[in-house]
Amino acid sequence: MIDSPCARETLQNVREQSVDDLPSPEGFFEAVLEAAPDAMLVVGPDGRMVLVNGQVERLFGYARSELIGQSVDMLVPQRFRELHPSNRAAYSNDPRTRPMAAGLDLYGCKKDGTEFPAEISLSPIDTPQGSLLTAAVRDISERKRLETLRRRSLEDANRLKSEFLANMSHELRTPLNAIIGFAKLMHCGRVGTVSDEQREYLGDILTSSSHLLELINDVLDLSKVEAGRMEFFPEPIDLPQLIGEVRDTVRAIAAAKQIKLEIDVAPDCVGLELDRAKLKQLLYNYVSNALKFTPSGGHVQVSLDRAESLARISVVDDGIGIKPAFLPHVFDRFSQADSSITRFHGGLGMGLSIVKSIVELHGGEVSVSSSGEGKGATFSVMLPLVTKASRREEEFASAEALLDEPLTYSRDLVGLKLLVVDDEPDTCEMLSFLLERCGAEVRTARSAIEALEQLKTWSPNVLICDIGMPAIDGYELIRRIRSDETLRNANIPAVALTALARIEDRVKALSAGYQMHVAKPIEPVELVSMIASVATLGNKRPS
Repeated sequence: MIDSPCARETLQNVREQSVDDLPSPEGFFEAVLEAAPDAMLVVGPDGRMVLVNGQVERLFGYARSELIGQSVDMLVPQRFRELHPSNRAAYSNDPRTRPMAAGLDLYGCKKDGTEFPAEISLSPIDTPQGSLLTAAVRDISERKRLETLRRRSLEDANRLKSEFLANMSHELRTPLNAIIGFAKLMHCGRVGTVSDEQREYLGDILTSSSHLLELINDVLDLSKVEAGRMEFFPEPIDLPQLIGEVRDTVRAIAAAKQIKLEIDVAPDCVGLELDRAKLKQLLYNYVSNALKFTPSGGHVQVSLDRAESLARISVVDDGIGIKPAFLPHVFDRFSQADSSITRFHGGLGMGLSIVKSIVELHGGEVSVSSSGEGKGATFSVMLPLVTKASRREEEFASAEALLDEPLTYSRDLVGLKLLVVDDEPDTCEMLSFLLERCGAEVRTARSAIEALEQLKTWSPNVLICDIGMPAIDGYELIRRIRSDETLRNANIPAVALTALARIEDRVKALSAGYQMHVAKPIEPVELVSMIASVATLGNKRPS
């Protein structure tokens, strides 16, 4: 609506003019072209420019007289000129066959040879003399610069986030190493006599520590999923057996809440080749989630059956249920039906998101259903079965059995000289306690400098070194040891003991010169086994 006196007067003057007083259609067209904010060109059927506006002169650096009658190819960078005529002809014949009609990022070439990114929009005009092509050219150098800055900022942010998560993992795993290590040694009776009541308390400590470790691992797994670096090691899986192991892991949780936990498995669902650790994590997240949201005295059932070429795992509970509005968001990252600080159930809302990522990367699907609040929920996962069923031959100890497993490799450390390097006194004390009781002679160093001094006068069989140390870290220490030709221990076998648990951290440790990489918190049996294994590389075994 025209509501200003000036606009109304102008419009009235135009209406009162005769048709003969108005500019010709050609004049109108040229005036509109000249007033356009973009560089505007009109190209004839032969590819020569017949009309350009002032913005073309300013953008490309040519005078108008240098352009009229010349091929439009002169405005195209040299690397694209050979294909440009055929592309232009294809578009003129049928605009649908050439994706350069509007918004496509191309390049222009100025008079001095400088290239610039350009957004070019084309419009065909049919005339009695043939088809003309109108091109609007806009310099998008600034937009591209900002996009590059934004992309680099995102890359830097992702890098910083990855470094933060790695450092956070290190800082959290380090104290857990001593807590879990000493608690396991005491629980299995290797530190004096432990009463039944004390054993129960130690079990609670281990359960809580394991839960904290799971949260740390969830954060790291989420980071790997986002970066596309989640690693998998497929192998034949005995799914009924794996479900039994998960049941053993959560049995104490179910017993504490007096929840009836039932397992119903079909014995023929054994033909899977998946990452065993990831699948176990998936099942644990499903079952522990069901136990968390099922009240005391409730019921949780884990079932396994076969649906054609798929294995279907379902976890059904009669717990608090899920609101219909929240069902589509159950597997969303950091999603919780109640995210307030007053909620009854803890967690970070990552477990089910990681489950979904793991299943999809294995070629499977996840689903959830619930009749509403207070009516329980059913979580299901479908995983592809391999064509040939196979059963893993190795026997896996349950988490409960592993806790009480004796250090069967302890005899392999008798007489070995071991140098433990770690800036954390609790870790040094715990490792010394463990390894000395396996028959080894252990010395400790609280820094890389102290370790180098000891290596000048003492020849241990194996070096066990933390990576994240101040001043000189474990990477630099092993590099110095390996490169010092005057050091008689330059070829000492070495184990990296670190809370930096990413795949790139393991690769970096091995590349620096370590033979093994062990993530904190350690499993005593695993560490003793690895030390015994790498000791053979040094040919320094005691007689």
